[in-house]
Amino acid sequence: MVKKNEISKLGRQDWINLGLKVLAESGVETVRVEPLAKLLDVTKGSFYWHFKNREELLEAILQDWVSRETDGIIQKVEAAGGDACAKLLHLFELAIQDDGQVENAIRAWAVNDSKAAAVLNQVDQRRLGYTKDLFLEVGFTSFEAMVRARMAYYSLIGEYTLGTRTNQSERLAGVRLEHIILTRRD
Repeated sequence: MVKKNEISKLGRQDWINLGLKVLAESGVETVRVEPLAKLLDVTKGSFYWHFKNREELLEAILQDWVSRETDGIIQKVEAAGGDACAKLLHLFELAIQDDGQVENAIRAWAVNDSKAAAVLNQVDQRRLGYTKDLFLEVGFTSFEAMVRARMAYYSLIGEYTLGTRTNQSERLAGVRLEHIILTRRD
């Protein structure tokens, strides 16, 4: 039985946030109802107040990640304004603020799960498309814009995958140099 104070103090987003944390630390296999309930110090019944089943939680985790790490970043870039070159720099700077743990965990999850793979493919296409569009606005041809978008995106994903993260100031200097290189029109 679920206690009333459990329901009032614990929301759907709390389960999603913990699910993302566990996903990043240990992989999708460990995102299970009972261990999450123990971590939250509530009964399993509390989970079922917010979700029908584990699959619904996993879907919510994916959608939350898309909202934060794709839609949210694009919205921040657009809200900051400026020309396409300034937007690209802001995009690069925002992208390196993430440590890549959730990104890596979702990419690992997508290897064996068609739903996660479909969401990841949509995210990759949306991110590449947005970045390409900014390079088009800078004045590059469609081919040049896509090559530049891939170089920027694959560089970031590669950094996450390889785990070759330097300190934040070095990362910032690195993306600023990448920006100069990729937006230069010689």
